[in-house]
Amino acid sequence: MVIAAEEQLSQVMAPVMKECDGEGCCAPVGVTAKRALLVANIEERVVVGLSDAIQALAKTPEEFLFCFMAPPKPGDSATHMHEVLLQAFCFEHDIYIIKIDSAEKLSRLLGSTTLQSCALVQKTMSADHQHEILSKVEDQLVDYCEEHWEDPVKPVVKLPEK
Repeated sequence: MVIAAEEQLSQVMAPVMKECDGEGCCAPVGVTAKRALLVANIEERVVVGLSDAIQALAKTPEEFLFCFMAPPKPGDSATHMHEVLLQAFCFEHDIYIIKIDSAEKLSRLLGSTTLQSCALVQKTMSADHQHEILSKVEDQLVDYCEEHWEDPVKPVVKLPEK
C-alpha cells in the first residue's frame, strides 16, 4: 500500500520536478506551492472548498499549516465576506495564508470537478504526535510566508498552468 502511494507520488511529481533546478529548489514560489498541494493531496491532507475549510477549522485549527485562497468571482460579496473572516481566523491561529491567482488552476490541480476557491493543508505530525514535520517544499513555503507575514496585502502567487 505504501509502495503504491510512493509510485503514484513519483509519477505525479516527475513533470513538476523538471520545473526545478538541479538542487531540487524551485525558483518561482508558484511551482513550490503546486508541489506542496500535489503532495498533500496524494497524502490526503487537503481540505478543499470554502465550506469544508470553515468546518474543519472550527473543529481543529491547530491541525493546519497552509490556507490557499483564490480570488472570488467578481460581485460575489457573500463569498468575499466568508473569505475575509477565514483569513482573519487563519491569521489568529498562525495558519499561513497563500493567495493564489486562480480558482480554476487550484480546482484542476486538486482534481475537483467543481470550482473551488480555497484549500487547507494539514500538518504532518511525528509518530508520537508531538512534533510537526515539514517537507523541504513545505519548509520553502513557510519561509516565503514568513517573509510576507506582516504585509497588509499578501502577494498573489501565480500557480503554473500545467
